[in-house]
Amino acid sequence: MGNLVYSVGLTGGIGCGKTTVLEVFKSLGIPCFNSDDEAKKYYDDAIFCQQVAERFGHHVLRLDGSVDRKAIAAVVFNDPCELHWLNSQLHPRVMTDFHEWKIRCNDNIPYVILESAILYESHLDKEVDFVVDVYLEKEERLRRLELRDHVSRDLLEARMANQMNEEEKRDRADFVIHNYEGNPRREQVLAIHRQLLGKREAISPERS
Repeated sequence: MGNLVYSVGLTGGIGCGKTTVLEVFKSLGIPCFNSDDEAKKYYDDAIFCQQVAERFGHHVLRLDGSVDRKAIAAVVFNDPCELHWLNSQLHPRVMTDFHEWKIRCNDNIPYVILESAILYESHLDKEVDFVVDVYLEKEERLRRLELRDHVSRDLLEARMANQMNEEEKRDRADFVIHNYEGNPRREQVLAIHRQLLGKREAISPERS
């Protein structure tokens, strides 16, 4: 990987519109690694599924032996310790995949994006040079999620409680995209993209 290629973390809480922002970066030709989607692939991995069954019981597996995402969510979202265990099993695997994926990227690109809803919580911010946070106030996120997922507010708030406070994420990030209605999303991404292009020289060879 060339010295001018660096990693940018993209994060944001559930319901903030992070996926839509990711698509804008992709439209600019920026390679994007969706760690949340990559993690889900391991729910079909035989070794990982066996570890999960040994930890939680075989009731969290489907008939074909894969992990039942709804069943495992019902367990871990009500128990921070079990959620931590699950993440501790997934994240090293995903980060290995990320580093291998980054090596395969074209040296001529300016940067790559590592997407994760729990970038800070899982300390993946240590793996990137800059962080972009997609910010949206809690009430608006709840409203969007209720319409999209048709689940109760109590369940949504329980899931949000397992993520870092949105204001803390916003304050820690290098760049913030405000994703509320009427705020031009693409223009914000373009502005950040231009700034990131200008920061290439600021990255030391050791980080690339």
